[in-house]
Amino acid sequence: MINVYDSLVSEIHELEQILSTFPVDRVIDRMSFEARLKSVKEELLQLPQQEKKTSVRLTFKGKPVLASHGIEADFGSKAAALFSDAFSMVMSDANRILSDCGPIPGKETKPLFITGIVIGSFGFEFELPPKDQYLFPDLDPSESTIKKIEKLFRLATEGSDDDIAELVVDTQHRTIAKVHEFLNFMVQQEAWCGLEFDNIFFQFTDLEQIKKAESRLSDNNINENSKSYKGEFQDILPKNRTFEFKLASQDNVIRGKIDHAIDDPDILNRNWLHRPVTTQFHVIQVGQGHPRYTLLSLNDISKQ
Repeated sequence: MINVYDSLVSEIHELEQILSTFPVDRVIDRMSFEARLKSVKEELLQLPQQEKKTSVRLTFKGKPVLASHGIEADFGSKAAALFSDAFSMVMSDANRILSDCGPIPGKETKPLFITGIVIGSFGFEFELPPKDQYLFPDLDPSESTIKKIEKLFRLATEGSDDDIAELVVDTQHRTIAKVHEFLNFMVQQEAWCGLEFDNIFFQFTDLEQIKKAESRLSDNNINENSKSYKGEFQDILPKNRTFEFKLASQDNVIRGKIDHAIDDPDILNRNWLHRPVTTQFHVIQVGQGHPRYTLLSLNDISKQ
């Protein structure tokens, strides 16, 4: 049985395609198609919430794209696959089930589906996994995943180094690398893209802009390492997972985050507060921005 939602969406795509090539001088006929399109869209909005599906539009411009007519097959299939991998990686990372290597969890069970072709600037419409697949449907991780990808695109284009660092510090290296791989493919193919979801829209304006984003999310611009420091923990906030660490050799204070791998952040208050220690922090610095510090494990702390 055909889903009502799918049927209406399919008709909308067909009507939009007809209108995109319809002769301007056939005013009466065109008005008829426009009226039907408006009617179908209104019917779609009236569907019960459980029948609706959430979709995201990924559109392309540049060398592999012939206006709204079509897209090179090899480019389109590779771009869709890379975007799908980036989506799965970001979502797994956000759910804290992504390891440092190996397969992407959930990629086979919660995939993206291409359900339509976007008319105008050519692209694909992806259907997000249904909310009922998740334990807490009201906290839909697929929606937050798309929003995070859009934010990465936008900050890598318009934000400061510190803006990017604030997002990168809570994201695994392989996740950023996967998003970068998608952008790098765009650059290599002399293409750029746009992302539309719900009321969120971001569009790279040209090849130079996507080159800038690709460069800022590359390993050459994101420096990660571990450094050892001597000092004392101060002002630990377990709920916020933040800390202040006063360096022993100077008056400077390091402010950072406590990784979610540490189940009970309050143990720092109980066992290590105001005690001389040597500890290792994971340090991330984006471009010329300020370093971001993260305590990854209690095993990284030792008494002086």
